[in-house]
Amino acid sequence: MRQSRKGERTINDSVLIEKVLQGSDHAFRLLVEKYRNDVFRTVFAVLRDQKEAEDAAQEVFIKLYTSLPQYENQGFKTWLTRIAVNFAIDVKRKQARSLEEVVEDTEQSGAVSTPDSVEKQVINNEQRRLVRKRLDELPENYRDVIYGFYIAEKSYQQMAEEQNVQVKTIETKLYRARHWMKRNWKEDDF
Repeated sequence: MRQSRKGERTINDSVLIEKVLQGSDHAFRLLVEKYRNDVFRTVFAVLRDQKEAEDAAQEVFIKLYTSLPQYENQGFKTWLTRIAVNFAIDVKRKQARSLEEVVEDTEQSGAVSTPDSVEKQVINNEQRRLVRKRLDELPENYRDVIYGFYIAEKSYQQMAEEQNVQVKTIETKLYRARHWMKRNWKEDDF
């Protein structure tokens, strides 16, 4: 039964593609309707921003429409997903480049943003709030050592004296805390 459904999907896709190539806008709308959620999920997985992913998904379908004559009937969904991933990666690269250009322009013009600018304060406050929230997620025995070392900038020796333990104990706790964070947190979470 599964094979027949898969076969039906292939037949339907093939028929729709053929109709789109013959100029049927309705057939293209059906393709978009059928795959819009898949395309959105794919680009969102790369971009991690709903608005950007919505815009990118629309662009993917425009790219699909113009690329359809090159399609070689070898798994439409896979081909469409590849287009979506490549497009999302391109968008991500453009974002990174434009951010680099802004930083370069700022550095070259000598205009260093003031630390008390409203925008920077809002971003810093949001980052602090997020870090505090994430620190609360740490197991309690790791939270103290992470806070002491990274936030309070204490040395191993200082923390060992405060906690009345050996320096090696602090090193071990910090190692285990880092390991816990790597296992449980993703870089994109921050």
